[in-house]
Amino acid sequence: MNLRTRVAIGGGVTVVAAVALVGAIEYPAIGAGLRSNADADLVATAAGAPSTYGKLLAVANAKERFGIGGVNTSSKIEVGKGFMELVNTLLPVVAGKGTPVDERDKSVAAGNTPAYFTDVRNQGVLYRLYTAELPGHPGVLVRAATPESDPTGTLNRLTWLLVLLIPAAGLLAAVGARLLAARVLSPVARLTAAAEHIAATGDLSAPIAVAGRDGDEVARLGVAFNAMTAALDGSVGAQRRLVADASHELRTPLTSLVTNLELLAERPDDPQAPALIGEALYQALALAELTSDLVDLARFGEVPARSEVVRLDLLCADLAARRGAEVDAGNVAVVVRGDPAALERAVGNLVDNALKFGTRAVVTVRMSAGAAGLAASAASAASAAWVVVEVADDGPGIPEADVPYVFDRFHRSPDARALPGSGLGLAIAKQVAEAHGGRIEAVPRPVGALLRITLPVAAAP
Repeated sequence: MNLRTRVAIGGGVTVVAAVALVGAIEYPAIGAGLRSNADADLVATAAGAPSTYGKLLAVANAKERFGIGGVNTSSKIEVGKGFMELVNTLLPVVAGKGTPVDERDKSVAAGNTPAYFTDVRNQGVLYRLYTAELPGHPGVLVRAATPESDPTGTLNRLTWLLVLLIPAAGLLAAVGARLLAARVLSPVARLTAAAEHIAATGDLSAPIAVAGRDGDEVARLGVAFNAMTAALDGSVGAQRRLVADASHELRTPLTSLVTNLELLAERPDDPQAPALIGEALYQALALAELTSDLVDLARFGEVPARSEVVRLDLLCADLAARRGAEVDAGNVAVVVRGDPAALERAVGNLVDNALKFGTRAVVTVRMSAGAAGLAASAASAASAAWVVVEVADDGPGIPEADVPYVFDRFHRSPDARALPGSGLGLAIAKQVAEAHGGRIEAVPRPVGALLRITLPVAAAP
């Protein structure tokens, strides 16, 4: 069963449930209202009885067919489908005429008991009967009755209406929901087809045409799907480039290492053996360095492996002392939050890069009131300041054409290809900086290179 059919069934069931619930609530309420209206009509009929009784009494006196001061129990008047009956409880009941009078009726006629309603059957018909005292005439009852079939018939018609309306409303709602679902869910169908296409072909480049208003959930889903596939396509492309670049970088030292080892195996007594061994050792170390860089590239990913408060000024001072670089950390404690090993690796890569291309490296740690061009996260935006770590050297500098690519993986300028290194050091530094909510950049300068890392400052513990 597809999604559209489920939506149609759900819409129909919802409407049926809603109409049934309304009917279950309104049915007894309507029945009670009809009964209340019928009772009110009976009370109104009884309220007009005194004038009727006076006329009957005048006629009775004229014809001398009634007792003194009253009428017998046969005074019954048709009122619509019902009737009104006047009963003098002080007179003896004439056999076969009128409705029997019990003690409660006599008490009502005497004014000792309030009026009441009851259901009675007369000549096979069920009536709603109202019994009350006739005002101004002690001992006289007035009874007003109407058939119970009047409100019952209305309720029966309402019952049949609900029986026919509920299925019809459910069917109409299901058809409408099915037609509406076909229109509303068409973007979802396109997304499904795109996902199936991606699963079958692995092609992430084709975008999905998104239809809908801005802010619409389906439109937002399409935009998010396109963004996800674009990011995934970029990630897959980057992974493929990484594998290709890593394979290329590994092939050269491996080929040289294998060649040198083969020569040693063929001519172990060759006078060049020490040089071959030294070259093989150099290539093995290059392989070890490249492997270590690849491991660190995977280790220092988008999220820091550890998160703790780090005195970055002390970390840079200690690192510079161990690497033989100069440091200017100022006199203010600079605190950041992150992975100390990752931060040390990032700054260390900048220092190693500076010493590789120049004769000296200067590490400067300072505070900054803002970081131009830095898209801060919510956490870093709350920070009052930023910490800036700059590493400068006196080397030849970075060629202008290489500045946009200096932090790309395996990128090395033509002048640097003869120098040792894997081309991953600056890429790792960039990855660490971004994982900590900061950025890294190469700053143009007349002499030498200047690489800058900007990180959000954390509150001191």
